[in-house]
Amino acid sequence: MADKTPNPPATPASSDLESMMELRRNKGARWAESGYNPYGNDTGPLTRIHAINITHDGESKHDSAQLEALAQEGVRYRVAGRVMLSREAGKLRFINLRDGTGEIQLFISKRDVSEGDWAILDQVDVGDVLLAEGPPLRTKTGQLSIGVRVVCPLTKAVRPIAKFSTVEDVEVRYRQRYRDLIENQDTAAVFRARSLIVRSIREFYDHRGFMEVETPMLHPIRGGAAAKPFRTHHNALDVDLFLRIAPELYLKRLVVGGFDRVYEIGRNFRNEGMSVRHNPEFTMVESYQAYATYEDVMESTKELLRFVDSKVIEAFPQFAESRSFTFAQFARKRMTDLVSEALEGPLQIIKLRWKLLGGDGDWTQARSAALSVGEGASPDAKAYIAKTRTAGELLFALYEVFAEPHLATRYRDAAGEKSIPVFVVDYPFDVSPLARRKDARRQLEEYGEIEVELCDRFELFVDGRELCNAFSELNDPADQAARFRAQVENRARGDEEAMDYDADYIRALEFGMPPTAGFGLGVDRLVMALTNQHSIRDVVLFPAMRPEAE
Repeated sequence: MADKTPNPPATPASSDLESMMELRRNKGARWAESGYNPYGNDTGPLTRIHAINITHDGESKHDSAQLEALAQEGVRYRVAGRVMLSREAGKLRFINLRDGTGEIQLFISKRDVSEGDWAILDQVDVGDVLLAEGPPLRTKTGQLSIGVRVVCPLTKAVRPIAKFSTVEDVEVRYRQRYRDLIENQDTAAVFRARSLIVRSIREFYDHRGFMEVETPMLHPIRGGAAAKPFRTHHNALDVDLFLRIAPELYLKRLVVGGFDRVYEIGRNFRNEGMSVRHNPEFTMVESYQAYATYEDVMESTKELLRFVDSKVIEAFPQFAESRSFTFAQFARKRMTDLVSEALEGPLQIIKLRWKLLGGDGDWTQARSAALSVGEGASPDAKAYIAKTRTAGELLFALYEVFAEPHLATRYRDAAGEKSIPVFVVDYPFDVSPLARRKDARRQLEEYGEIEVELCDRFELFVDGRELCNAFSELNDPADQAARFRAQVENRARGDEEAMDYDADYIRALEFGMPPTAGFGLGVDRLVMALTNQHSIRDVVLFPAMRPEAE
């Protein structure tokens, strides 16, 4: 509602900054001399403070016509917020005031306020927090403003606002997110959108009969996903614990207990590398639905994403303007087909006889055959392929190296302008220790005779980013126990991401878990996609950072 705020000055040098801060401290002392506590908590006798913005997260607060009607009725409007711009023109002052919803201009005439209020304005700086009261009005230029009758300073900002201007300032923005939010309204919009996205996810599940639950974040063993955990120690119990990698195994215990539809939105922790897509602590939503399959979840995933996206576009239309993908259509591709397409020919590796991939076969020949299919692969990619131990691991490695990086460019809408989300289905069971194997008869009908056992699983990639993971859950306790033992063997061979054997979870399955479909979605990555952010640090309010240098 106010004119666009000019850019604040660049960050001053250290000595200049200290001088400016000392000047502001002195002004705060003058507030106290005038009877205003520069760090008080008294907002006056009136209990209501009005929101500034016309709309906030899509909810109507007021509009210009309503404000002008209030002015005609003699209603006084009361606002509080941070001073973003202050200018004086003789006996008039104009202040841009911003609260959590937006900005409005304060129109202050010397004749309309007390001498004390007018004098204290000389001690108000950009960044200070103040309260103002008066009727809405239009200035001569037509700008909607508050005609101030009473002004009350609330909080003195000792440190001045300064503009972020260089690439190096990006790290400062992450460390000093409070300052970033003050200076960059685009940043604030991203996090308002994030809050809306989380609320919309809850709304989607609540309206479909799911119950939101909370499960432990401190786990006695590693489980729920393949990842390296963080360790901690509980002093009273004198036991080592792990920050949870995923809530999956606890949520499925609840399905066993009769909660047929459950979901949880919460933090998870993985002690692994950091990148533009990875933060050691991150937010996920996981849901489990009894008497459903991964095919059912695939359809509900489309509905969920379209529902949440519609809420974001309604409240923050700017995020849809330059989006590089669309939810108008989705593609579904089998992993074997993706690898075959990526290698531009028959899927040679999967058609290799099983004897080449184990048993009495020669692993050296198998690795040579695998590496020869994708010439030009990087040394790291070749090393990754060479470490595979089964045909399923080999298939997955070929997919990750040669197919996954090109999903966004190969699958486009009809006009070729935007990428479309891709459901990658039917993963090898070797890399899916909690997913249900595909029925042998169905696999034979769909794939013919291949040497890889597949499972009922999908992952969804949006604009090249993995966003969701889902599968028909494994509910055979004997099969699950065997896979846990295989995970323990993998860790004995040096796999730090392998799971532990969860005896209690096996016991739960022995009570009988109904056919169930599970789903997991990375909330941070969804926010990245819907707000056009390229780094996970731009959607996490306080991302993990190295300790700040002294």
